[in-house]
Amino acid sequence: MPTSLPPAARETLLAAARKTLNRSYARYSNFRVGAAILTDDGEVFTGVNVENASYGLTNCAERSAIFTAVQQSKMAKLSIRAVAVVTAADVPCSPCGACRQVIFEFGDNAVVIFKGQDSNDEDGYLEMSIKDLLPHSFRLS
Repeated sequence: MPTSLPPAARETLLAAARKTLNRSYARYSNFRVGAAILTDDGEVFTGVNVENASYGLTNCAERSAIFTAVQQSKMAKLSIRAVAVVTAADVPCSPCGACRQVIFEFGDNAVVIFKGQDSNDEDGYLEMSIKDLLPHSFRLS
């Protein structure tokens, strides 16, 4: 399993995530996030953050995209190759801990692309494996 995406696939995924930003429901924080996932069989699914007055009921963009893929993918068992995360404010934003765990559940070799503070890329995005982002994932077995 590759630990990085070809440049064209990376740009396609980032563009898909950006395209969803206008669907974000960020009424309380005004912090709009879009995400796109690429499955191992080439399908792309997107999601946005959906806030709630009771913040604990808020859902992140990454999990929205993954849950949509679980429901709509043609794969018998969802397998994620990559996840891209973007913000409307174009600021650093890595997946939260809950999203990291869910990404790992469906793609233990997934690549995660997000704007990072310590990126050397000209566009400011980091590309990291989910294992590097979540070195000690929760597992039942």
